Amino acid sequence: MATPAQLFAKFRGYPLGARLFSAAVCRRAPYFASVSPLFLDLRPGLAEVLVRNRRKVHNHLGTVNAIAMCAMCELAAGTMIDSTLPKSLRWIPRGMTVRYVKKADTDLVARAELDTPIAADFQGDVVVPARVRNTGGEIVMEADITMYVSARPAAR
Repeated sequence: MATPAQLFAKFRGYPLGARLFSAAVCRRAPYFASVSPLFLDLRPGLAEVLVRNRRKVHNHLGTVNAIAMCAMCELAAGTMIDSTLPKSLRWIPRGMTVRYVKKADTDLVARAELDTPIAADFQGDVVVPARVRNTGGEIVMEADITMYVSARPAAR
């Protein structure tokens, strides 16, 4: 089965391919559709997700809601780690620590990166850093997402 990064690379070659890929991901994990994400980049070790500054993601202050930013970080981190892990491993989010740095009043991009390869026999927690930046490139939110990685069960 293809990884999300492999599918993104294939979709990206077509007009509106990134939009179609983003819609497909939201169909698989419907909650993420609430922020209308658009994948800008996805490859092993890196994912970037755009969320536009629209009323549907606003809080009472007219800025992007903190939970919308958490959703975009989780989406970026999850698809990135799914594209990075060896096929023998699986993951599940275990927790997220966030820090809100400044008001988010522009379009936003969440970037999740993992610099270190993960061995095929690894089991345990992996902390994936995700940073949300505004259109000026300033960090508006920092998240560290703990993913529990374990062996994929043998096929029956």
